[in-house]
Amino acid sequence: MLSKKHVILTGDRPTGKLHIGHYVGSLKNRVALQNTGDYDTYIMIADTQALTDNARDPEKIRHSLLQVALDYLAVGIDPAKSTILVQSQIPALSELTMAYLNLVSVSRLNRNPTVKAEIKQKAFGESVPAGFFIYPVSQAADITAFKADTVPVGEDQEPMLEQTREIVRTFNNVYGQEILVEPEGYFPPKGQGRIPGLDGNAKMSKSLDNAIYLGDSADTIQKKVMSMYTDPEHIHIEDPGHIEGNTVFTYLDIFAEDTAHVADLKAQYQHGGLGDVKIKRYLNDVLQAKLQPIRERREHFAADEGAVYDILKQGSERANQVAAQTLHEVRHAIGVDYFG
Repeated sequence: MLSKKHVILTGDRPTGKLHIGHYVGSLKNRVALQNTGDYDTYIMIADTQALTDNARDPEKIRHSLLQVALDYLAVGIDPAKSTILVQSQIPALSELTMAYLNLVSVSRLNRNPTVKAEIKQKAFGESVPAGFFIYPVSQAADITAFKADTVPVGEDQEPMLEQTREIVRTFNNVYGQEILVEPEGYFPPKGQGRIPGLDGNAKMSKSLDNAIYLGDSADTIQKKVMSMYTDPEHIHIEDPGHIEGNTVFTYLDIFAEDTAHVADLKAQYQHGGLGDVKIKRYLNDVLQAKLQPIRERREHFAADEGAVYDILKQGSERANQVAAQTLHEVRHAIGVDYFG
């Protein structure tokens, strides 16, 4: 008898193109997991969630939907192996969210550290959109709709997963049926879940404009690399430099395959006699080699946008069938399937 496959649910908010931080933190893992053949993989473009704090700029979300889809295909996410879906096209998710909201208190939502941090970062003050405030519950609906037991995320998302597990346990206990599945996180290697921005900021971010995007041209990548933050005290080539907090070396540790050469560069830089320009040129070579095939695949898919939308439509239709079955089971457990 064949063992049942594990189920993955993961995704991104379509608020712009994806960058190398997304690639390191999640995209690379998704491709590797999909290619094992051990998982049923659902990858969601979370446009409904993106609208919770962009409702007054829907065109941004509509435009970014295609950009995110192109980035997925460019890095190697294969529609024959992974189901790529659009959140807003799965009606069951909204009803599941409502069912779960009845099992979660406002005080519990207030205690979610991930949401608290994001509310502070976005400077909502007292004007937090209700949809944004309850998005951990919406995220629980996304995960449980597909009975996902594996969720590839960054470490900062663990509180979101814990809230989903609480909802699963509460639902199964209240309604006396083991319908929903508790998910576990699948995390990137230590230190690679989040890479710093080009400016040395702790987070690479679209909003901070300190990112290298997967679709950036070769010239754009070179310009961005040459402007990167290094060691402000390393003024002259002969000065000893610091590698801790030096963004160029952080990137080399992540992307360069020749670790011995990187170790030599670090030693020389710390001793003195190695300029920032030289290490930036080496990093540029490394990133160009990594991103060129991704960029070329992206351009290939972008030449036929209709085919990309067909992939999203077909994936959403497949996902819709799965989520609808879960909703049917949830309605039956609650006892609101009055008419069969």
